[in-house]
Amino acid sequence: MTAPATPTTVRALDLPSAGKLAGLAAVFEDLQYALRCCEHLVSRLGRREPDPVLVEALWTGALLAYVRCFSPRSALLTTTDLDELEDGAEFRRLHDVLLRLRDHLASRHVNPREAFTVGAAQANDGTPTGIAVVSSPRPLVEEPTVRMLGRLAYLLAGRVDARMREQQREVLDAAAALSPAELATLPVVHLTS
Repeated sequence: MTAPATPTTVRALDLPSAGKLAGLAAVFEDLQYALRCCEHLVSRLGRREPDPVLVEALWTGALLAYVRCFSPRSALLTTTDLDELEDGAEFRRLHDVLLRLRDHLASRHVNPREAFTVGAAQANDGTPTGIAVVSSPRPLVEEPTVRMLGRLAYLLAGRVDARMREQQREVLDAAAALSPAELATLPVVHLTS
């Protein structure tokens, strides 16, 4: 069996089917990113004193990437995909929590890491002697939650991968319908190694 020849030129296809394939590839990459963040989080949370800055950064990255996969603009993944998974109802509840967490962690108005309270310090006679600003750190994400998101991202990536394979066939069929002269008019995509 011989390997297919490596193309010497790649041409950009401005077709609806190619746009859908590009969207699926972006969703797949976001799911892979969320999964990688979860893998790193599990290893960090397993330490005696995990670095809260790194934990928050990884968790925020995982949430942003995961939620972006459900963008209504592309509608490539929907809550129906969650319902069709084994344990779909459980994943649907997790999904709803993840949406709220993303909104909290990405808030432009509220510090997601700490809550602050201002109080008056009092002397024994009750007179105020100063002001105290007290912060209460919010707890770090827990490992079971991270593992659930990782599992969900993995399962959804499998669904998206299957759709990508199907979409690749459709795009290849559309490209094959173009003549060499038509292909030659399309812009060249420069590949980087």
